[in-house]
Amino acid sequence: MDKIAHAFQTVIAAMQQNLEFALVFVGILWVINALNAILGYRLNALGIFPRTPYGLVGICFFAFLHGNASHLFFNSIPLCMLADLILLKGHQTFYIVTIAIIILSGIGIWIFGRRAIHIGASSLLMGYFGYLLANAYFHLDATTIILAGVCLYYFGGLVLALFPSVEKNVSWEGHVFGFAAGIATSYYYPIVTYILAGRIPKFLP
Repeated sequence: MDKIAHAFQTVIAAMQQNLEFALVFVGILWVINALNAILGYRLNALGIFPRTPYGLVGICFFAFLHGNASHLFFNSIPLCMLADLILLKGHQTFYIVTIAIIILSGIGIWIFGRRAIHIGASSLLMGYFGYLLANAYFHLDATTIILAGVCLYYFGGLVLALFPSVEKNVSWEGHVFGFAAGIATSYYYPIVTYILAGRIPKFLP
C-alpha cells in the first residue's frame, strides 16, 4: 500500500508539473483552428481522404485539424488531461507516443475509412486512452495501474466512441484506429522508440 500511495503522490505531482506543457499543446491546436477559420476551413482539405494518393498527405495533418471550434472544444479537455498523463514518462515519451499514434491511426483510416475527409484530434486522444490502459497490462507496475485507473474513472465513457456512430460527421473509424494505435504503441514501444527517438528535433523541450 505504501508503494501505491507513493506512486499516486508522484503521479499527482508530475501532472501538476506538466499541466502547463499540456495546455500549450492544446493551445497550439486552437491557434491552428483560428487560422483555419480565417481561411474558411480550407485547411481541412489536408485531412485524410481514404485510398487516394493525396489522402496520404493527410496522415501528417489530420489530427491537428477540426471542423469548427465546437469540434475542438469537446476534444480539448480529455486531450489535455490524457496528454498530461502521458507526460508523466517525460517529453521524449510524449513525442514518441504522439507521433506513433498519429501515423498508425492515420494509416488505418486511409486503408479502411469511409470515403470522406477525416480530421480531428479524437484519434489522438483515443490513442492516448488505449496506450495508458494497455500499459497497465504490458508494463505492469504501480504507476501504470494508477494511470489506467484514472483513465477508466474519468474517461471510461470514451469506450462508447469505439462503436459506429449514426452521425455522418463523426469519424468513428478514427476512434477505433486511434485506440488500436495506442495499444500497438504500448506493446511495441521499444521498437517504436528505436525508430523515432533519433528523429525528434533536439530543440524540442
